[in-house]
Order: sequence, then structure tokens, then C-alpha cells
Amino acid sequence: MSGFSYGEMTTRNRGFVSEAEQARLRDSTVFIPGTGGMGGAALMALLRAGVGRFILADLDGFEVSNLNRQLFCTLDTVGIHKAQAARATALRINPEVRVEVLDGAWTDQLDRIAGSADVIVNGMDDAAAGVHLYRRARAHGKTVIDAYASPLPSVTVVRPGDPRLEERLDYPTVGVEWTAIDAAMRDACLVREIEYVLVHSSSHAHVDLAIAAEVAAGKRSRFSFSTMVTMAGTMMAEEAIRILLGRPGGTDCRGYFFNPHRMRVERPRSAPVAAVRRMVVRRFLARMMAAT
Repeated sequence: MSGFSYGEMTTRNRGFVSEAEQARLRDSTVFIPGTGGMGGAALMALLRAGVGRFILADLDGFEVSNLNRQLFCTLDTVGIHKAQAARATALRINPEVRVEVLDGAWTDQLDRIAGSADVIVNGMDDAAAGVHLYRRARAHGKTVIDAYASPLPSVTVVRPGDPRLEERLDYPTVGVEWTAIDAAMRDACLVREIEYVLVHSSSHAHVDLAIAAEVAAGKRSRFSFSTMVTMAGTMMAEEAIRILLGRPGGTDCRGYFFNPHRMRVERPRSAPVAAVRRMVVRRFLARMMAAT
């Protein structure tokens, strides 16, 4: 495109990254399954940071209900495949970026994808596909950046040697072939994740608990708010850049929550405290879900 220069586009990155690091970002490949809310926000941040290649996958097209938070959703893209729409916008920002788009069949190509990606940013909320993603990432020695199903922005970094999410949160999927994971197992995975979020963060203080109970019971879609989703996606992008550049620090597989209401970081609680809170949370969830 006339007038475009990658060097000019990224010139203001200097000071945050060196010239050699910028070149490394340009040569990097990021796989993002799920390009809606958090995945879309992570993609936008990584694209503008100068990452040069993406593999994007999604099942769905944009809907009007996505307009409240998904950065690549506009009235012009409603009804258009999310990853295709994201690609089109990406090329209007950096016409030199390379973007491969996949649909729901990406799970059949995961070994090829994981083998070629430098890092994976998980933007989807499908429990079965997520189990498959984490298992194949381990097999290929790749790091997965993820976030919890939480009303507070969160981020985790699951390196190849770390326990998988299903192992750490005691999902009923452990040892089960991912294609055999049924609806009941998916619902149980969501409840386990919500339980973890309530044990280790103050999320309960900042949402309508009656609606949260309906989500846990599978009677309502997950609720999402623009600022929270965009913050989480940006936090995921920051961790991805750290991995791509080989920088030290960052979070671990347990991650952390950022509470913008109280302006503080909330980290996982100690085992004794978590054990006590877990008993309370389980009783609370059972009572709330029974009432829906």
C-alpha cells in the first residue's frame, strides 16, 4: 500500500522494545483461536505492536450483541465470520501482516498449527476444544496465554511443563478423549472455573450474583463488559510479547486478577485460606444454582 512503512508504523515502539526485539516480533507467529472479546483485544494489541504473522480461528460470525465489547465487531461486520473480519481490519492497519484464517475445523489441524506458532493466545470458551488445545500445546512445547471466565480481568501463562487447566482445576475431562467430552462435562468445567474465580478473587463483590448463578447453571450466556474484556485481552497480549521476546518475569499458570474497582492485583490465595473459602463457595454456588 502506498505510503505504508513497517518501520514508521512501529517507530514509537522504540524505548519499549529495541530494534532487534521489533524485528523479532515481526518474525513471530501467534495462534489465536477465538477472535471475539479477549482474543480480539489481544490480537489488536499484538497487531499494533508489530507481530508479523497470525493464525486466527473462529466458529462464528459477529452478532449485534457483540458490539458491546468485541473490537473487530461493527455494524459492517455483523454476520461476517469473526476471523475473516479481523483479518480484513488487520490488513487495513498493517498491509504486510500475514494472516491465516481457519473455521471450526482448526481442531483437526492443531498439530500443524501448534508446530508453527511461537505462542498461543486462547480467546475461546469451548471447554472441549480448550482441553485439546492445552494437550497439544504441551506435546509441541508451546506456551498458552489464557484468562479465567471472570468478571475481573485476569491472565495466566501456562508453559509446557505446567499443569493443564483441567488438571489444576480438577475437571472431569482428565483422561477423557477430547471428542468424548459431553455437555454435562462442559457445564462441570465451567462450574469448577467459576468456583476457582470466587475462591481466589473478589469478583463476587462486583457483579449481579443472581445473573452469575444463571450462568453457572447454564441458563444464561456469560456476561461481558467492554472495559473488563479489553483489559484482559491487553494483559494477555503483554504476556505473549514477554514470551516472544524471551523476557523474564510475568505471571505463572495460576495467573492473577486485576481489580480496577479497587486498583489492586489479586493473586491466588494460600492453600489453607483457599480450602476454607472453597467450602463456603461451594455451598453458595449450590444454593444459588438451586434457586435459578
